[in-house]
Amino acid sequence: MMVDGKDPVQRVALDVQLKQIKEDLLRLGTLVEGAIECSMQALQGMDHDLAEKVIHDDHLLNEVRFGVEERCLQLIATQQPAARDLRSIVSAMTIVGDLERMGDHAAGIAKTVLRMQKRVDINPESELLQMAEQVKTMLRRGMESYEKVDSHLAYTVATMDDAIDSRYQALFKEYLNIMVDDPDSAPETLYLLFCGHNLERIGDRVTNITERVIFMTSGEMEELNV
Repeated sequence: MMVDGKDPVQRVALDVQLKQIKEDLLRLGTLVEGAIECSMQALQGMDHDLAEKVIHDDHLLNEVRFGVEERCLQLIATQQPAARDLRSIVSAMTIVGDLERMGDHAAGIAKTVLRMQKRVDINPESELLQMAEQVKTMLRRGMESYEKVDSHLAYTVATMDDAIDSRYQALFKEYLNIMVDDPDSAPETLYLLFCGHNLERIGDRVTNITERVIFMTSGEMEELNV
């Protein structure tokens, strides 16, 4: 008996490969969250060794991305996937690219740590650290929506980006005032602002993931948080 236009053996083989791709993406999501955490720890402690580790480990994220993309292309070329499977494969190729770019943003924070000439004490309640926590939560839940193919959760996660954007705007105003009041602090304050920008961009890329989850379930591309 054919299943989705394939004999049972082909169907099982395709399902196994799709499952492996999903597992790789979920593992990559965990690695990216860890990179964000480590980059912020490096920033708070001015820990150059930890910052260099984040930068070094970024190539591991790249390798996972290329491996996933290669397998996706092979599936398209050899399995002639039906509509539902094709949406999953195309979505995986987009999601893995967004995850890899999030890793780049985490590495960007780590590179900023290496450029800073002096330590800056960051208030534990600062907008910057609150942003980092929200971004990690958003990423974790975004990957959960992908794992479960849950469009309702995807919509919920996408709304979290509004709070991150609001915090970034508040951060921008706060740091601008600091630089006006104390021009000597401008270089380090700008570095902190750059870290905030990287976090804000990660939130945008998680939103991209939620859009792909919705595409997987509906077949419709919907732009969220315009």
